[in-house]
Amino acid sequence: MSTIRPANGADLPRIAALLDAEALPTTDLTTSRIAFLIDEDHAGLVAAIGLEQHADTGLLRSLVVAPAHRGAGHARRLVEALEAQARACGIRDLVLLTQTAAPFFARAGYAVITRGNAPRAVQDSAEFRALCPASATCMHKVL
Repeated sequence: MSTIRPANGADLPRIAALLDAEALPTTDLTTSRIAFLIDEDHAGLVAAIGLEQHADTGLLRSLVVAPAHRGAGHARRLVEALEAQARACGIRDLVLLTQTAAPFFARAGYAVITRGNAPRAVQDSAEFRALCPASATCMHKVL
């Protein structure tokens, strides 16, 4: 059984290593205000997801599950936990960019939008400006 909890500073190197292993952006982890949730079991870090708040809009960042743990529901549970956290923080909309997980997020209720239709505050984030390629699919969900 695994446990989802808010990450702390000591977790950041493990999160960065997992993101690096899956070629997800890490260059702004110490400069952007990303609140990570992690899913861990007795052996260590299983999965992570981040939330970057921009007023009442959230940018969902870096959902990642270790390859050995895929298909066990960790991603779905982390997204649900992140959405609950976002609501508690007054976030009304979530936006994300993905190159590989659009079908997963569509099943979770996210709809494809053009990048230009994302809220301005999110468009000004490092993720939108430089870290995620223009070819990434932009998705949105009203909470």
